[in-house]
Amino acid sequence: MELPNQIEQRSHPFRRSTRTKMIAGVAGGLAEYFDLDVGIVRVGLVALAIMGIGVPVYVAAWLLVPEEGAEETVADELAEHLRSRHVPTDVR
Repeated sequence: MELPNQIEQRSHPFRRSTRTKMIAGVAGGLAEYFDLDVGIVRVGLVALAIMGIGVPVYVAAWLLVPEEGAEETVADELAEHLRSRHVPTDVR
């Protein structure tokens, strides 16, 4: 069990896992960050989904938390893709 002051001293940021991922790596990333069993985190996310808040939380984490080894989030990549698309300005 961690003491409150140990929580601030984590040596690694929260990232989506590439090693223990089943869908997007959110549960695996949470499990690695908090040093928990990934099965417990998955059961917790399913329970939150049944209550109606798990899916939006999972999708938000998938979009806003970068994957291990990545600098950009999925949201960053999507925004860049949308900015790079050519949108005609002279529509008649």
